[in-house]
Amino acid sequence: MNIKPIKTKKDYEQALKRIEQLWGAKRNTPNGDEFDVLCTLVESYEAKHYHIPPPDPIEAIKFRMEQMNLSNKDMIEFFGSRSSVSEVLSRKRNLTIKMIQKLHRGLGIPAESLIA
Repeated sequence: MNIKPIKTKKDYEQALKRIEQLWGAKRNTPNGDEFDVLCTLVESYEAKHYHIPPPDPIEAIKFRMEQMNLSNKDMIEFFGSRSSVSEVLSRKRNLTIKMIQKLHRGLGIPAESLIA
């Protein structure tokens, strides 16, 4: 096992190739340990070089609605009224802290996605 920091795109690509070769390695074996270390290095490199911003709050809500097969009517409990649902989802009104808390608790939408 000759592991080194991932500093360049070439290092990154080589690490990905090696991870592919090690895929399915048993835990607590030399190959399994190498796989774990390389995955950690790749995750660190990707976090620095391929940052993924949180989704747009309204898109996050709509996505969760679609996942859970919820209608605008189902959202009244989170927004307070039918008109608030319509205004927020059409971007005519901002989310309030109370709405964010209810959406986070009730639908499991990450708060950081709703606060953006």
